[in-house]
Amino acid sequence: MQVSPSLLSADFGNLACDIRMINDSDASMLHLDVMDGVFVPNISFGFPVMQHVKELCDKPLDVHLMIVDPQKFIHEVKDCGAAFMTVHYEACTHLHRVVQQIKAAGMRAGVALNPATPVGLLRDIIADLDMVLLMSVNPGFGGQQFITQTLNKVRELRSLIAVSQSHALIEVDGGVNMQTGSLLAEAGADVLVAGNYVFKSANPHETIAALSRL
Repeated sequence: MQVSPSLLSADFGNLACDIRMINDSDASMLHLDVMDGVFVPNISFGFPVMQHVKELCDKPLDVHLMIVDPQKFIHEVKDCGAAFMTVHYEACTHLHRVVQQIKAAGMRAGVALNPATPVGLLRDIIADLDMVLLMSVNPGFGGQQFITQTLNKVRELRSLIAVSQSHALIEVDGGVNMQTGSLLAEAGADVLVAGNYVFKSANPHETIAALSRL
């Protein structure tokens, strides 16, 4: 299992320390949630913070844009060192074009789905994607309860990926812990995003290692 700890739950008063912990851990990536207060009812951080993270972090950056018009910021995200750039299906009128622009900029392209958005809507683009991010909570705030219907969405997405011969990773974000992570692994998830569960734990290193063993 790949683990992508969410920077949103880190200690922003001591960010360098938390990123050093990530560098020394079994984490596969570092997940960055960018929120604009419009697409989701919260604001997180922007490109100046991401530039500093780029300088400090040795892991690939997994950037998730929870914003309107994400296509306007493709080059800024690239300049911040992103390996993955994930945009929301619900925020992109011309999704195929945005995916192609992300790839042309040299990043891997992901598409995120809110809890109420059906997996089947990706049928015509799944072969072009490097990752699908399933939100297992309503986006905008950390610490929410896991939505169990996500397990069915993971299974459906795994089937769609197989049928279409896509190589997309299945990433899940929201309410991830050992119990839900185990269920997600069983259902076919490839990447787990964990925020509070990692950064608020007594031993973040061991928490990441335990998730990666699922």
